[in-house]
Amino acid sequence: MAMEKFQHWETVRAADIISTVEFNHTGELLATGDKGGRVVIFQREPESKNEPYNQGEYNVYSTFQSHEPEFDYLKSLEIEEKINKIKWLPQQNAAHSLLSTNGHCWLFGMKHLLQTDKTIKLWKITERDKRPEGYNLKDEEGKLKDLSTVTSLQVPVLKPMDLMVEVTPRRIFANGHTYHVNSISVNSDCETYMSADDLRINLWHLAITDRSFNIVDIKPANMEDLTEVITASEFHPHHCNLFVYSSSKGSLRLCDMRASALCDKHSKLYEEPEDPSNRSFFSEIISSVSDVKFSHSGRYMLTRDYLTVKVWDLNMETKPVETYQVHDYLRSKLCSLYENDCIFDKFECAWNGSDSVIMTGAYNNFFRMFDRNTKRDVTLEASRESSKPRAILKPRRVCVGGKRRKDDISVDSLDFTKKILHTAWHPTENIIAIAATNNLYIFQDKVNSEMH
Repeated sequence: MAMEKFQHWETVRAADIISTVEFNHTGELLATGDKGGRVVIFQREPESKNEPYNQGEYNVYSTFQSHEPEFDYLKSLEIEEKINKIKWLPQQNAAHSLLSTNGHCWLFGMKHLLQTDKTIKLWKITERDKRPEGYNLKDEEGKLKDLSTVTSLQVPVLKPMDLMVEVTPRRIFANGHTYHVNSISVNSDCETYMSADDLRINLWHLAITDRSFNIVDIKPANMEDLTEVITASEFHPHHCNLFVYSSSKGSLRLCDMRASALCDKHSKLYEEPEDPSNRSFFSEIISSVSDVKFSHSGRYMLTRDYLTVKVWDLNMETKPVETYQVHDYLRSKLCSLYENDCIFDKFECAWNGSDSVIMTGAYNNFFRMFDRNTKRDVTLEASRESSKPRAILKPRRVCVGGKRRKDDISVDSLDFTKKILHTAWHPTENIIAIAATNNLYIFQDKVNSEMH
């Protein structure tokens, strides 16, 4: 897949570090959240015959402050405004809606989970390009008229005005979580959604803000007995009763809400036996699943752990049907990665629209793509050096000792401060969004864009 440079935004402040990226269901809108609590929405411009090089580009559509920093005086804890997740709701009318959630807490080992209050907010995005004029009971400034002065009636008319995008908070879902919220997922019934933290998963109705239903609770009676935490969760794309959640032990649990109200007992357990030859001090850490995504077809699940991405068939629990090495050359570097805390980085993964190619991030601003049909893979780089519009991305290769080719990069030269944790794929086209620390890149497949 020949990806070409499409667009690039750069920011500089720590608060601008992008923490989530999400296309809407049509791919016409792209939302990013950052550590400063802001949400930026980009809109794809319509194709123009006059400007062929600008067709389909994404431009800033709206920016708003979703969450503010807060302080819990009772617990003496600062509640971070960082946007953890954004999820678009299927569009029901001319307006767009999305859910955003804040809050990050630090995990000091399994036994000491920090408790902070998180809020999930439902936002409505609308456009206004006309304004009413000719009110009977209001003057031009909008103030109520003295009724005694109204001697005739007129029909109000709509006059054109400059396009204005309005973002309004519709609902605030609070008091549902005390631990780090790692995922939200909208159900296919378009009425409910679930949110997961380290120990619990809650089911919400989009119209009810003051209560949620707890569907998974793995918190032990004694926190000293805690052995694993929930790392991600997602609803099945077609069956509203099914959802999956992953754990820090590397397992996946598929749950059926028809079986029981509390889904502590899973329907299926997916886990791969560990290879004894690869056993090390770091085995448990690197086996933790950082992301899980259902395929668009609903037949497969994609998971990411520290070194690999795996494809699981819903009908086979014993092992994944496909395993791809993301950066196996880091296996010998795990000790130093543990010391600088990089080993705890949580990388996301994504499917393309046809479920034939998968993508995930790596270090040095590299990201990896794996073609499931041809079994070919490629390493690409999102960097300022290749930030010219329409620049073709050259495949990169990491060299581990031995002979080096001209453009190879040594594993010892990798920059671990540059990491691509958050990625998103357009639902139908070969357009991808890459968050590289405080930069947003958009790439498109040159071959496919020329074919269409």
